[in-house]
Formats: sequence, structure tokens, C-alpha cells
Amino acid sequence: MAGPVRVRRDRTPGPLDRRRGRAARHVGSGSTLREDAVSGPWTAQEVGESVVTPPSGDVGEVAPVAAGPGAGEKGLKAGALGLASSVAIGVASTAPAYSLAATLGLIVTRVGPQAPVITMLAFIPMLLIAYAYRELNAGDADCGTTFTWATRAFGPRIGWMGGWGIIVADVIVMANLAEIAGVYTYRLFGYESLAESRLWTTVAGVLWIAVMTAVSYVGIEISAALQRGLLTVEVVVLIVFAVTAMAKVYMDPPATAIPVSASWFNPLNVPSAEALTAGLLAAVFIYWGWDTAVTVNEETADSTHIPGRAAVISTVLLLVIYVAVATSAQAFAGVGTEGIGLANQENADDVLSDLGTAVFGDQGVGVFLTGLLIFMVVTSAAASTQTTILPLARTVFSMAAHKAVPARFARVHRKYLTPTWSTVGMGLVSIAFYVLLTLISHDVLADSIESVGLAIAFYYGLTGFACVWYYRRVLTRSTKDFVCKGLLPGLGGLTMLSVFCYAGFHVYADPRYGATSIDLPLIGPTGGVAVVGLGALLIGVVLMLFVTREHTAALKLQRSLLPRKLEPQTAVEAASRYVPADSRSGVGGDWFDLVPLSSTRVALVVGNVRGHGLHAAAAMGLLRTSVRVLARMDLPPDELLSHLDDVARQTSSEWARELGRNGRNGRPDGGGGPDGDGTRSDGDTGPDVAAVTCLYVVYDPVSGRCTMARAGGWPPAVVEADTGAVSFPDLPSGPPLGLGGQTFQNLELQLPPGSLIALFTDGLTHAVGHDPDVALGRLAETLAQHRRPLEQLCDLTLARLLPGPVDDDVAVLLVRTRVLDERRVAQWELASDPAMVSVARAAVTGQLEAWGLEELSFVTELIVSELVTNAIRYTDGPVQVRLIRDENLVCEVSDTGHTSPHLRHAATDEEGGRGLFLIAQMAYRWGTRYTASGKTIWTEQVVAPAEGP
Repeated sequence: MAGPVRVRRDRTPGPLDRRRGRAARHVGSGSTLREDAVSGPWTAQEVGESVVTPPSGDVGEVAPVAAGPGAGEKGLKAGALGLASSVAIGVASTAPAYSLAATLGLIVTRVGPQAPVITMLAFIPMLLIAYAYRELNAGDADCGTTFTWATRAFGPRIGWMGGWGIIVADVIVMANLAEIAGVYTYRLFGYESLAESRLWTTVAGVLWIAVMTAVSYVGIEISAALQRGLLTVEVVVLIVFAVTAMAKVYMDPPATAIPVSASWFNPLNVPSAEALTAGLLAAVFIYWGWDTAVTVNEETADSTHIPGRAAVISTVLLLVIYVAVATSAQAFAGVGTEGIGLANQENADDVLSDLGTAVFGDQGVGVFLTGLLIFMVVTSAAASTQTTILPLARTVFSMAAHKAVPARFARVHRKYLTPTWSTVGMGLVSIAFYVLLTLISHDVLADSIESVGLAIAFYYGLTGFACVWYYRRVLTRSTKDFVCKGLLPGLGGLTMLSVFCYAGFHVYADPRYGATSIDLPLIGPTGGVAVVGLGALLIGVVLMLFVTREHTAALKLQRSLLPRKLEPQTAVEAASRYVPADSRSGVGGDWFDLVPLSSTRVALVVGNVRGHGLHAAAAMGLLRTSVRVLARMDLPPDELLSHLDDVARQTSSEWARELGRNGRNGRPDGGGGPDGDGTRSDGDTGPDVAAVTCLYVVYDPVSGRCTMARAGGWPPAVVEADTGAVSFPDLPSGPPLGLGGQTFQNLELQLPPGSLIALFTDGLTHAVGHDPDVALGRLAETLAQHRRPLEQLCDLTLARLLPGPVDDDVAVLLVRTRVLDERRVAQWELASDPAMVSVARAAVTGQLEAWGLEELSFVTELIVSELVTNAIRYTDGPVQVRLIRDENLVCEVSDTGHTSPHLRHAATDEEGGRGLFLIAQMAYRWGTRYTASGKTIWTEQVVAPAEGP
């Protein structure tokens, strides 16, 4: 049984510097901290959170920048929305009145009188995906939603396609919304001729997109207030319409009326699977949009819970509205193909206009209610246009913060705290697509509605699968976790995937389907719906390959630089894990290493270059190589870190000069700054080599001593071999490397055999609720099971501390100490007397015979004679000789001198100076290391393996 868990933490500054803007340096009195870019899974650089000091004047004009890609770090206006506003935005984004006006006729045309049950069936996958959104948002409230979550679960390429799916769906539906808003605007004022004109409806649609883009630009609170007001009118009018229509069906039925039947709610009565699929995708469109409540999560109070609740509440409210209106409208108008019948192709794109007059009448209050119904469709389309810009702009904004699209799209307005370039840019893209679709499509409404269903099914399905994979390690923790994080999202994802594949490659691909057919090279005539929907997604594949090229190169570089396998060592048993940020296929700047030293000692290293991407991987490789070179010099930990600090500082200066020559963002300093338009962009400054953390530990299996020093980061966890007690030694925390002129301190521990040492980078403490104390406690509980195999203990550590993808790289190195058998070590202390040279030769020869290494006696005698003679000649005090029988034979001679011998070629007429040259030729390797009392010269000779029987 594991022993008690005792956690002792070093409270000196340093470990959390990375999350708290470490390496930000003061330049003088009253100066501000350095403001840099922060990367996500896509970037080639990351620096910590920026701290901005407002200048004197209007504080409201100063906004935090998209300083980081993490949730709540992008500078949006936090806490601006509550639950009611979130639900209003979620419901308004679906545009209930407009969606019914534009889609109900299409559904009836496809499935007949089973339209009400189709609206109910479409609700099921929506609810399942809403649960996926809720759970994922609880773990990572990022406005990038599917982009961010899919990136974390499956890697940057799949994540890019998730974000692209959102962009495609939003841009396509903007064209649809603009068309209906333009048509109904003219009808509202009685200009039927203009409503029939393609040119003038396009002009009105473009104006609506521009106006709603402007509303989104000036603040989320204005947007929320507008949505609450418009939605209230919309829902009230829909309720009045449904109640009036149903009352007339049973009190004063028109000729088209049909009583409500149970068969309307039986999906088995749908004519065919093709009809069912087409109806479902059309019905999916009327529900789509509730996820906007989650997309504005970073601007919502209690961002990890309220957006998820709002998403679920929104889908349920929509179910009630749609089933009520669809049932009453069908009962009143019937499913005929003439007049006000819902299957009339002439009314398929707008069933509410004619129904308004029929339901409310054309006299008195009926005229007012009919006009209000038309006005409601206009406002519904307009409101949905505005709320569609919100998730579109924020998705692109998050992708820019993660460097998946150009960084300019990550700008935030100083006053309004809204995305600037992403809002305006996506408005312009939507206008361009709307105009293009108007030119190539015979029926903008029908083709855009059904093609957008493919994009919706794609990214909703991807979100469901991302939820399952994201939480795969905790699905067995409880029944609730299995159902909410696994079963429901998984079923939703499978449903969406099935509908997407069947519709995109079978139903919509039929050239007879829809209003438009396009003759594609090599394929032939293909339905316009499939061409628009699938073609838009395929464009994303091409862009994805272009955008991820740096990530691919950095991944190859990283894999070539990190140790593929830890070689077995006499001193320790070791196991390691490396988890890059956001994805197990990602690229980061953390590293670990295990370096064999002289005399069977071993060096243990973990380090962290702040950043991700190609530059971080290159910096990591440079510093890892530097550590290995310095370690071979047998420097003590504090001295090694001092030399490594020089390397990091010099590298940082060189890279800063290079960035200055490149002129990042158009400025010679390469940094971000004010841009004159009320915005600020994040600078693309590369990895911060002036803020590297490193923990360096040396363990000696002969003495059991462990010496360590650190530059920032966490001290190691040490587990006692007998009791399993876990402690974090009070190792003084030096500053991060690269700042220059700093000192580091050693700490020495005596460890019994079987002790466990855990080295880790600070990413391990960031995943558990971002609370280092909780993470350290959980780590201690896990390491207390120290008798488990190390590989199993590594996996258990990651499973407990990293239950899902992480924001920060993680390197973990676990070692179990060993102590060399005393029978494999022989040591003698000699007086400073030339007569002791022969005594040393005799003692060494006898010990080699006892070990069965007689074949090494001659060479070892020569080595001992030369080294002992030099020690006695050039130093005062005793001389120590030590032999260590390991895989190689180690011979050490220690004295009180501090002068290192140098290998040189002696001239032909010199009588001396050849001894060290002979040693270098005879030994496998040799070197010098300094101790507190002098120096030790050591050599290694290869021991031939014993011959088998």
C-alpha cells in the first residue's frame, strides 16, 4: 500500500512566471510590461499574457489586445451577457419566423404531411450536439468553438476544417438571409415589382448585411439588446399566428384545412429515404444558429456554464415554436400544390406572406397583423443576419489568435472590445459571396438553404466526435460523464455524419435535384446544391494544406530533436512522456533529456522554451544540444545553468536582431502596437528565448547523492522509497534563462535506492482547473503509488493531471534511483609520496584480478602510474584512486589541484609531455571534473562482454 502523501511546496518566485507574464521586463520607472503575441496550436511563437497600463485620459479607449489564444485572454468584453441575453441570441440566430417562411414549404415538398415529425426528428441531433457544446464549453470556453475543440482533440488540420465549416455555413446563410430581408423589405412597403427584381433585392440585401455588420461592430451589449427586443416581437406574433390558425381550423375552417392527424407524427409514412434525408437537412437549417449562444462565451458571465445552458434551452424553445407553427400552418393551409397549400412550388420560398392574409383576414386588425407578420419576417432575417455575423467574426477572430489565419484578424477595438478586422472582413466576404451566388444560381433561397445544411451537418458532427475524443479518459468516471460527454455527443456526431454523406453524395448530387445543375469536368452534370456545399468545404481542404505547412515542418523538426528512446542507465531506471500543446501531434518548446556522465553518474533535464511552432522547436533543439555539451564537461548544476543562460541570452539577441531586420508588422522592432484605427494587433515576435526554464539534476549511484539547480519552473517531486511520502524540495528558484547576469544555487540530497524523482514542466500544473495547488496535490497522490512500473506511472500521471487536451506543452521524466553494489567499487587514499605509485599499481592489479579483468591490467597500470605521478608531482595533499566496475571500467585519480591538464603533442626532443597523450590513445574516453576539494581525472575502458557457454 502506498504511504502517506506529504506535499511541500517551494514558495519562492518563479514557477508560475510563465502564466503571469514572466520575462516581461521593466525598462524604467513607470514603464509598462512588454506586450507580445501569444500563440496557440498553430503558431511559431508564444509569449505570456500581456499587461497593458492605460495612458492618462479616457480609460475606456484602451482595450486589452488578443494577447493570448486561451479562453478569456483575447480582450473581448467579459461578463457582458447573462443567461437571458444568451438564450435570446441563441434563439434569434435561428431566425424562427424567417426560417419557417423559407423552409417549411421545402420540407412539405420533400416529405408531405409528415413535416411536423421532421421538425421533431431534426431536434434530436440538435439536442445531442447541444450537449456536446455544453460539455466542451465547460472545459474550454473559447469563442472558436468547433475550431478550437477539434484542434485540441484531433490536431490542427481537422481543427482548421471545423473552423472552415463554420465560416462556410455562416457565409452561405448570410446570402440567404440577405435575400429574404431584401424581398420582405420591399413587400413591407408595397413595392412588389422591386421585390421581384433580382437587381434591387440584391442591393437591399447588401445594405442589410452592411447595416448589421456595423451593429455587430459597435458592441455585443447593443447587439444583445437589439436581439431581445426583436425576438420578443417575433415570438409573440408567431404564437398569435399559430393560435389563430388552429382556432380557425376547428371553428371556421377554410377549404384547404385538414384536421391534425397522428400520421403527421409518424416518420415511417415518409415516402422514401431520400425524401427523409432531404427533409431532415432542411429542418436542420431551421434549428441552426443556437450555437451562437456558445460562440459569445468569452463575453458571457460564468462563461463555462451559462453558454452551455443557453444552448440547450434554446434548442428546446425552438422545438416548441417550430412544432406548434408547423402543425397549425399545415392544418390551416394543407399540403396542396395550389393556392396557399404548403406544397405549392410558387410559395415554397415564402409560405408566410400568403398565409398571413388568409389567417388574419384583410380587414381591420387583420391587416395590421398581416403587416406585422411581414415586418416580423424582415426583422427576423435582419436579426439573424446580425447574429450570424457574431459567430462568424468570433470564429475567425479565434483562428487568428491561434495564427490559423492572418494575425490582423485578431485585432480588438479599444472602445467597443469587439473584433474589428474579423467583423468587417467577414461582412465583406458575405457580400461578395451573396453577389456571386445571385449571378450563378437560378434560385438563391432554395440552393443556399440546402447547401448550408451540408456545412452545418459537417461541423456539428465534428463537434460531437471532438467531445467524445476530448473526454475519452473520463468517460468511465461516472454514468453522467459517459452519457453527457460520450453517448449523447457520439450519437449526435454519427447522425450528422450519416446525413452529410448520404445527402452530399447521393441526394444533392443528382442533377435533377434543386433549381440549379452544373456540368463539372470529369464528373458531368451535378446538382448545384452539392456543388456549392461540398465545393465550399473542398476549398477549405486546399487552404488547410497551405496554412498547416509550417506546422508540418515544425512537427518533423521536433520529432527529430526529441529523444526517441531513453537508453538504459546503471544509475537509474527511467520513463518519459511529452505532450505538446493542444494536440498530441502538435509542436512545442518543452523538452526532456537523460545524459550519461562520467563515473556512472547521470544528468536529468527538463526545460521549456516558451512558444510553439517552428521557431520554438528550433530553439528547443539548440538549447537541448547546449545542455548535452555542457553536461559532458561535468559542470555542477549551478555552473551549467549559468553557461546555458549565456547561450539563451546570445540566441535571444541574435533572433531579436533578425526579427528587427525582417520588420514584423511593418515596424523595425517587429512588435505589435497601435494601428491608428482604434485597434491593436498582436506582434509576431518568435519564441521568447529570454524566458527559458530549466531544471538540471545530477545523480551519483555510487554515493547516492543528488545535486540539482533550476532556472524558473517547478522543483522535482521526490518520493521516499520506503514510505511513499512525496515532497517537493526547497530548491531555490533562479530566474528564467536568457536574462543575463543571474546566479543559481545548488541543492544536494541524499537519496536511498528505490527513490523516485519526477521532473516536469509547468504545463502539467495548468490543466487541472488552472490551479497549481490542486495539480500538485493530484501529482503527489499519483506518485505515492511509486511501486508501479514507471511506464505505467507515467501514463497514470497524464491520465489524472491531463484528462483532456492542454493549453501548454508538458514534459515528464520519471526516474527510480539505484545504488551501485559496493563490491563493484574500490577506492584507495595515498600519501603524497612518489613511492605510492607502485603501491597504487599493485592495488589496482589485484582488484582487477578479483573482478576477472586481468586483460585490462596492463593499460590500467599505465593510466594509474601516469595520473598518480602527476598528482604527486604537481599538487600537495593526499591522492585518491577509485575503480568502478560497470559496463565499462572507470578509473579515477583525484587530487587537491585545480589546474586542468591539457592534451598536447610533445616535440621529438622533449623528455616529457606524452603521458596524457598515451592515456587518450589507450582509454575509450577521458575527462576532468572539478570538486569542492580539487579535481578528478577519469578514464573509461571498454570491458569485453562475457562469452556465453
